[in-house]
Amino acid sequence: MINILPAAKDTWWIGANDRRTERFENIFPIPKGVTYNSYVIKDEKTAIFDTCDTAVSGQYLENLAGCLDGTMPDYLIILHMEPDHCALIETVLGRWPSLKLVGSAKTFQLLSQFFPKLPETEKITVGEGDTLSLGTHTLTFITAPMVHWPEVIMAYDDVTKALFSADAFGTFGTLSGSIFADDYDFEKEFLSEARRYYANIVGKFGPQVQTVLKKAAALDIACLLPLHGPVWRKDLSYFIDKYQTWSSGTPESSDILVVYGSLYGHTAAAAQAAAAMLEEKTGRHTAVYDASKTHVSELIAEVWRCGTVVIFCPTYNMGIYPPVESFINDMAALNVQNRHFAIAQNGSWAPASGKLILEKLEKLKNCTISENTLTIKGALSEADTDALLAFAEAAIQ
Repeated sequence: MINILPAAKDTWWIGANDRRTERFENIFPIPKGVTYNSYVIKDEKTAIFDTCDTAVSGQYLENLAGCLDGTMPDYLIILHMEPDHCALIETVLGRWPSLKLVGSAKTFQLLSQFFPKLPETEKITVGEGDTLSLGTHTLTFITAPMVHWPEVIMAYDDVTKALFSADAFGTFGTLSGSIFADDYDFEKEFLSEARRYYANIVGKFGPQVQTVLKKAAALDIACLLPLHGPVWRKDLSYFIDKYQTWSSGTPESSDILVVYGSLYGHTAAAAQAAAAMLEEKTGRHTAVYDASKTHVSELIAEVWRCGTVVIFCPTYNMGIYPPVESFINDMAALNVQNRHFAIAQNGSWAPASGKLILEKLEKLKNCTISENTLTIKGALSEADTDALLAFAEAAIQ
């Protein structure tokens, strides 16, 4: 059944919800699913904005045909060449072969790599400030390299004041009866997934996001139309402010994050005891996670939220316990900065993980690390109480 919804004047959402795929990019669990958004502006000229992932190809093509209602589209605007948005370009061109493709120079380089046998069709290369008239609506293009691929462009509609923002301002999670963020309790239903999406997908490229936010600040934006998640038509500053915070590397809150690895429960018990001390002494919420049971994308999202990160880790094969090491490596890969860390190690006969973790954390930008590394040898005992208390006090920034 056709599922098309109005997004703005002359603008239609023709995307689809994917509640069946288990992992985004075959990495990140998406228990709440994900949307693949595509849009159409119907004016004197008709423009399609991106396609969708193959996982929802049937619904998307049905929506597109229903929205066009027999008319011939003029342009397919490619904001982002990642396959969850570009996978159906060849299929769409097969149905509407007169379509002109619009994208950046890098877009068309990537296009030939993904579709080496794509039929010849007219290509319109656009860059910063270039415009495309659809009749009443005029689109102005904004380059957004590395947000989060090098070819990304955004488009601003001068009539609706809509910013087609590509992967920026996206979130994991599917939509229910409405496509608009203001029809949901966004903080309850989407914020944690928006943060996880940003931190893991876009987070490495904070400086590039900052550049785009400066460009956006010069525009009179009335709505945000991202490629994942709900459309924003009210309270845009709320979400833009979140992006400002996240992309600047600033912790979203002063909360404390405790991440531990534990083979048999002893390190877990120590981490829990420290968390109780930290919360009692600071009055700040302290969240505790088992690195072996919590997907690293969840841990990374919590790093983006919290200002202090406390790591409890056993020594394993004379090194760092693998789930904890994976977490630390991800923080490095995603350019985590401006955080305060504290390290606790466990080792029955040769504790070594603390020193190795310290060497990794010292490479992070603008981060501080407590000089008091707690060492536990096996199970936590009453004899360790003073050391644990001193560690907790030193961990507080």
